[in-house]
Formats: sequence, C-alpha cells, structure tokens
Amino acid sequence: MSHRLEDVIALFDGLFQPTFQTRLVRGGDEPLYLPADAQSPWHRVIFARGFFASALHEISHWCIAGARRRELEDYGYWYLPDGRDADQQRQFESVEVAPQALERLFAEACALPFNVSVDNLGEVQVDREGFRARVEARAERYLHEGLPGRAAAFRRALAAFYREGASREAAVAAGRALLEPQAVAGSRRRETVD
Repeated sequence: MSHRLEDVIALFDGLFQPTFQTRLVRGGDEPLYLPADAQSPWHRVIFARGFFASALHEISHWCIAGARRRELEDYGYWYLPDGRDADQQRQFESVEVAPQALERLFAEACALPFNVSVDNLGEVQVDREGFRARVEARAERYLHEGLPGRAAAFRRALAAFYREGASREAAVAAGRALLEPQAVAGSRRRETVD
C-alpha cells in the first residue's frame, strides 16, 4: 500500500477546506499552524519536511484545538526544542498525550505503524514506555468516549481510503457524513482546548 502525501493532503483539504477554511501544507524543517491572514484566505496546518507522520501529528493538534486556539499562530502554544529539563519535559508530555493518541488512531486507520515521540534529545532521562502507556490509554479512552468531531471525520476518511479502498472522493464523502451540522455542534463539546 502506498502512502503518498498527495492523498493525505487531498483527504484533509477535501474535508476541511470547505467546512473550516483550513488546508494541509507541506513545509520545511519545522511544523507550524498559521491562521488565515493577509497572505492567505486559508488557515494552514503546515507539516515538516514532507513526512507522512508529521502530517498526521499536526492534524491531530488541529483536531483538538478549539475555535479560539485556531485563531492563534501555533494555537498559542509554547514550544521548547531539544534540551528540555525534567520539569519542561513533563509539561511537554502532558500536552502531547492527547494529540499523539489521535495520531496513533490516524496511523492505525492508514495501516501504518505508530511510534510515540518524546521529542527530547537532551540529557534528561525520559520514560518512553511510561509515556507510550499514557498515549495508548488516551487512545483507548477516545475509542470508548468518542473522538472530537473533526478527528472522527478525518479518521473515517483515512479508513475508507486506506483500509476499504475507496476513492479519494468517496473517502471524503464518508468523512463529511460525520461533519453534518449536528455532528459539528456535538463535537464542540469534545474539543479539549479552547
């Protein structure tokens, strides 16, 4: 099975460009979220270096961000690069559990392996297995309690395309069926970040 960036971009854009004025964009070294501005009428989820996993990860963050956060560059989050101390690493992991849980579910829908990312090459000892367990537990909780509306729609489109062999158009239609007005209204309750 081929996992081409053109397909995941087409699925995302097909679902969310007309409904949330948001596009998925291949970027450079660093991922970034940019709200619409004078340079672009679209909100942009920019993933790093053309990596498929980066696209899924950045989409996960977008699916969790509430309407207020989606008006801010990078959702208003702080980010510290490699070399975080132990307290900073704990903070990083606490905000990464939910998006990495969604990323895991997206990867599964694409029939791809998933690896957690502790994203710290500094000298701090990182409990990768403990973090993996928290991500797995959160993914299971999403499966039992329901995914945020946009995440559910995207996961459905991915599964239709990659697991069921649907065309891009049919996969987008399958995802859109979950974005009906009542589904979008209901998803607002499940968005975890304002």
